[in-house]
Amino acid sequence: MRYALYFTPSASDPLTLAAQRWLGRNAFTGARLEQPAVSGFEAEALAGLTADPRRYGFHATLKAPFSLAEGRSEAELIAEIGRFVSEIDPFEIPEVVVGRLGSFFALVPGDQCDPLQAFAGEVVRRFERFRAPLSSADIARRKPDELTTDERRNLVQWGYPYVFDEFRFHMTLTGRVPADRRDAVEGVLHNQFAEFHGKALPVSGLALFREPSRSADFTVHSLFPLGGAANRKTA
Repeated sequence: MRYALYFTPSASDPLTLAAQRWLGRNAFTGARLEQPAVSGFEAEALAGLTADPRRYGFHATLKAPFSLAEGRSEAELIAEIGRFVSEIDPFEIPEVVVGRLGSFFALVPGDQCDPLQAFAGEVVRRFERFRAPLSSADIARRKPDELTTDERRNLVQWGYPYVFDEFRFHMTLTGRVPADRRDAVEGVLHNQFAEFHGKALPVSGLALFREPSRSADFTVHSLFPLGGAANRKTA
């Protein structure tokens, strides 16, 4: 079993509904969904472009997937998440846009959002004691030779290269897209997510995702509202 702390909107949020249809899976229930028909893309090609984010579910990584440290339990983790969210007020990202990070596409902030950076950093720090150290194989899978010095240090110390100053909030919409298809994919995404592109995104909760075994699909275990406004919602 591995766990991850992600941001995702609620199960009924319009962005969640649009994203899960695009990806072809509901991360709250685990159900497979029919993806939209997209002009210029065969169904098989679209399924391939979205295979990686489909397994993880629609989300933004805050605390990357981890196994529990020795002596820690799921119940302890859930209790600590409950305490943590009660201390954090909801906020919003003023604008999110369809953007490209390297060879993949995601919803990303239109500009620096200091409350978001602070929130992400606190999640990493607060739950570090629950994370078992990475194995040598886990580190190798991250291709450390391709990382910067700071990213390698983060990987070893925090279990993920992209934390603190290296953190870039992104809600992944595709896997790697070949260079000759990027313009077409970007156009499709702008169409599919026109309702959300350039709009504010409320950050009102913290989600606990679980992966029952390596390479299995991640699903939402619970969604915890920030500010402790309500009890957690279990998927």
